[in-house]
Order: sequence, then C-alpha cells, then structure tokens
Amino acid sequence: MFWDRQLKLPADLVEQRVRSSSLNLRYQRTKLTMKAIGLTKYLPITDDASLVDLELPKPEVEGHDLLISVQAISVNPVDTKVRAPKADVEDPPRILGWDAAGTVEAIGPGVTLFAPGDEVFYAGSITRPGTYSEFHLVDERIVGSKPESLSFAEAAALPLTSITAWESLFDRMRIPRDGSAASRSLLVIGGAGGVGSIAIQIAKQIAKLTVIATASREESRNWCLELGADHVVNHRENIPKQLEALGFAQVDYVLCLNHTDGHWETMSKVVAPQGHICSIVETSAPVDIGPLQAKSASFSWEFMFTRSMFGTSDMIEQHNLLNAVAALVDAGTVRTTSAEVVRPINAANLRKAHAQIETGRTIGKVVLENWS
Repeated sequence: MFWDRQLKLPADLVEQRVRSSSLNLRYQRTKLTMKAIGLTKYLPITDDASLVDLELPKPEVEGHDLLISVQAISVNPVDTKVRAPKADVEDPPRILGWDAAGTVEAIGPGVTLFAPGDEVFYAGSITRPGTYSEFHLVDERIVGSKPESLSFAEAAALPLTSITAWESLFDRMRIPRDGSAASRSLLVIGGAGGVGSIAIQIAKQIAKLTVIATASREESRNWCLELGADHVVNHRENIPKQLEALGFAQVDYVLCLNHTDGHWETMSKVVAPQGHICSIVETSAPVDIGPLQAKSASFSWEFMFTRSMFGTSDMIEQHNLLNAVAALVDAGTVRTTSAEVVRPINAANLRKAHAQIETGRTIGKVVLENWS
C-alpha cells in the first residue's frame, strides 16, 4: 500500500495487483504443499488426536519414484496395528496408509514403467510415508496399472490384499497357477476379510482349488459363497468336525488370516501330509511345529512388505502381479472387494474407518475417496 500511494497507481490497477498476488500465493500453496492425515502420538482411536488433518510439503521424486496424485485410499488391519497405542512420539508427524489408487503426476529419472497421467494402484512400502496424503511417493516396481473397468475407489480396495493373497498362495505355498492342482483343497481361515475375499477368488478362478472358507456370521458366510467358496464352516466351532462332515478328513493347503495362535492346533491337525500352512498374522508366543514333522508339512509367513522393505532383486514381481490382477478384474474373473466408500478423505472419517476395522467384523474393504 505504501508503494502504491507513492506511485499514485490507479485504484483499479491496485485491486488487480492485489488479486494477482493472492492468486499467485494460492498457486504456490497448491504447488508446494499438500493435505495429509497423520499422528504425533499413538493413541486410542476414540481420541480425536489419534489421527489429525495436516498440511505438509509436497514430496519430490528421485530414482524409481512415482509422485502419485492420490484419488482414493483403503484401510487395512495393518493401519490399525501400526497406529495402536504406545509411548512413542513422532516429530515430524507420521503418515500411515498402505493402499491407494491415483494418477502419476511426476516421475523420477530412473522410471521406465510409467509416465505422467497414467492411472495406477498400489500398496506402497511400510518403510516410507504412507498413502494418507494428497501426493505420495512410491517405487514404480511395486505399482500396477489401475484396472480400466474400475473407479479409483473400487481399485483402491485391491492392492494390499491382492498382493498378500497372491504371494501367500503362489509364492509361499507354491500352488500351481495353471489349474493342475484342481483336485486339491484350500482352507481359508477368515474368508470374509480383505485378504480372504481376494484369496477365495483367485484360488477358485486361477488355481481351480476346492475352497473352504471360515465365517461366523450369516452375512459373512453369504459373502464368501458369493465370491466363489465351495463350502463355509464356522471358525468359532470345531473346524475338524465340520470338515469331516463335508467329506474332508484333511486339506492340502491352509491360509490363516486370523489369530494364528488360536488356530494353530486345528491347522496342524487338518493339514494333509506334505501339505502347506501359510499365515499373515503374527503369533503372541511360540507355537509347536512338532506335529508337522511326521507329515513333512511346511509352514511359511507372508508379509507383503518384504520385497520393498529389503529391496529384493524380484521387487518388480509386485508390479507384475498387480497387472495380472488388473487383467483378471477387467476380464470379469475377479471383482473388487470394496464394501463401503466414505467421502471425503479427512481425519474424522479415517478415525471412523479405523474404529470399524478394530471391531474385527468388517466384510470386504472400507475405502475413502475425494479430499475435503
């Protein structure tokens, strides 16, 4: 204003300069900062400070990085486990989230698989800031092209669970993908959750297995059957007896997606000689693997972050498998497991989603889209 008075600029020109300055400041804000949701303390989800709205610097690409304009995210049990109450304090705030669908905004100098404008979906790395942000950096080798037939919200439900299910069945238990194991059986403990919802589909449609899922409620039982399970048993009741009633003295493969400790004795009993057990759920105490010895049965863990965490030489396999899943979706072989879409993406809605996941009764996936 001082310089305007000294130069005696016309009032309309002064107003124009003010508007231009204001627009430029807004442009700079849009260019340099982004909305995000994070935490500084690990608190119960009932505490409003457990997840808070933030404004952070927009990240910059390097190496194999893609900068993604995030359009939708989904919430997984790992999100709630990482956020669970403990004494740690984060400064700067920690950003969670390991599922996203969006558009490539910029690429690092080492990128060869994608270009700006490409639509993608992915689960990211647990060693980097998460997807609860408007813009997100992710290594191209763990990113897939979004299914063309799905919206961003529908696609965001798939990456983490698809990677986990695919690696569990085909990488850990080495189930053939050509249908040559069609005479074999798979027990999926926790069939109605996110991973189970994908595992049922690919085990049935790709591996051609006989799939037995577990569910304890009528709605979750129906969900498993809709996804292709041949049979459903109740994991709150005696599983071996229920399997026997269905004509299965034993099963060839067991995929444990819930409470490894609690189901260990059952899994050890029902797995067939030379069979395989895979679990994605950590144990709270050592389990007795002795019963597997006489059967020459094997046990393996599945942790979908292993490849990105250790930078394994086969990291690109997650890119490949996500593209394979996208092709299956576009062919109508696999369906999205998005069960609920919440708008907009903000801390209040994320807290509600975390609370819902923590009930342990979620069917399918909870997705959030559109930044407020």
